[in-house]
Amino acid sequence: MTNFLLPIFAVLIGYVFVLVFKPSKQKNLKLLLAFSGAFLLSITVFNFLPEVYNNNSKSVGLFIMIGILLQIVLEFFSKGAEHGHVHLNKSTSIFPWLLFISLSIHSVLEGLPIDAHDNLIYGIIIHKLPVAIILSTFFLASQLSRVKILFFLTLFALMTPLGVLLSQETDIFKIYYSEISALVIGIFLHISTIILFESNEGHKFNLTKLTTIIVAIAIAYFI
Repeated sequence: MTNFLLPIFAVLIGYVFVLVFKPSKQKNLKLLLAFSGAFLLSITVFNFLPEVYNNNSKSVGLFIMIGILLQIVLEFFSKGAEHGHVHLNKSTSIFPWLLFISLSIHSVLEGLPIDAHDNLIYGIIIHKLPVAIILSTFFLASQLSRVKILFFLTLFALMTPLGVLLSQETDIFKIYYSEISALVIGIFLHISTIILFESNEGHKFNLTKLTTIIVAIAIAYFI
């Protein structure tokens, strides 16, 4: 049940956080993003990746690369919202369907392997929280109505649990579990590395950011 509820709570907490605290300091959000990227990458490398690789390692590697390419395609429509970027016109009142569909596909896919990996859920919710904060901040500053915002965020929150449900109830996801897991690994590797690269602005040494990343790696290693 926690695999269904925690992704929903992550989005809800992000939305409520924006409503209550109205965060305006980009530096703090970037630190949160850096933590989430390092944590997701570490969970993937420490736990998820070793469990998926087997004797058919070349096939797994192929699907990891397909996952990376798929995420690049999805980001063409989402404009990078998965790793903290929202490049939409704030003055528009039109519902961002392309963003919604792209994020939905991403969220469903990330939900598929959760049941088989105990610690993966933590990487996903820590990844979803800053994304929910950034999306909520953007939408609340836009011309979209509160009804449209709640509709978007509610469906966004439900997509990962939908992926969990599909993995439990649909045989095709059980048959091709290794391939689908490898696909998701590729998505995670792309997103987490992009977050870490983008957090290192101007290639300047930042002790606070480096410490944040090291703490995230350490937590992921020991859980």
